[in-house]
Amino acid sequence: MTDIFKDPEKHRRKKILFHYGVEALQKQGWTVEREKGLGKSSVRRITKSGDSKLVSIRTTQDRWIAFPPNPDGKGWVTLDSVEAVIAVSLAPKTSSEAWVHWLPAKEMRERFDVAYNARKKAGRVFPKRRGVWIPLYQRESDNPKNVGFVGGGAGLDHLPMAKVPLNGAGPAHLLTEPDDLRGGDDGGHLTISDAKRRLARSLGVLESSIKITVEA
Repeated sequence: MTDIFKDPEKHRRKKILFHYGVEALQKQGWTVEREKGLGKSSVRRITKSGDSKLVSIRTTQDRWIAFPPNPDGKGWVTLDSVEAVIAVSLAPKTSSEAWVHWLPAKEMRERFDVAYNARKKAGRVFPKRRGVWIPLYQRESDNPKNVGFVGGGAGLDHLPMAKVPLNGAGPAHLLTEPDDLRGGDDGGHLTISDAKRRLARSLGVLESSIKITVEA
């Protein structure tokens, strides 16, 4: 799969998709915060009406998602620690829309287990710290001769909780940033209040946790 960190455009697009994952949760009434003591950048604590869960927000521009197996081959890094995976992907047949899926972690562990075992049986090599990839919108039956499709199809089995237009931008174009990642409400002037509010939303933390110091 593509290393998005070597492509500034894809890296920027990843941040935008992550933002939409956080926003989709917030629109359903969840408070989204970083979990103290966890350095994993994708993990968030979400809370609503006394219900609290750990989720991993994963973004994908090629419609495949990955988790790395534990070094001993038993269990999954990050995936074993959460209760749901929030997958934010370009839609199956268009790059002008992002789909946000809520995927139960238990089911995703089962999918990655069968994917891992199938590839191991086929003699695939698993480099250390490298993720195992499975497709969101394709099933094993779509390509039965390719072991890489085993475990796929979660995005087909779980309808999106949100669909976000991406202003018609194709995969070769830079997506327009959400308002929260740009300037102020007047299109240029940014107040401290604006900055705190928008940083809190884009980072998935409480506005009260944002402190801004300005030095002239």
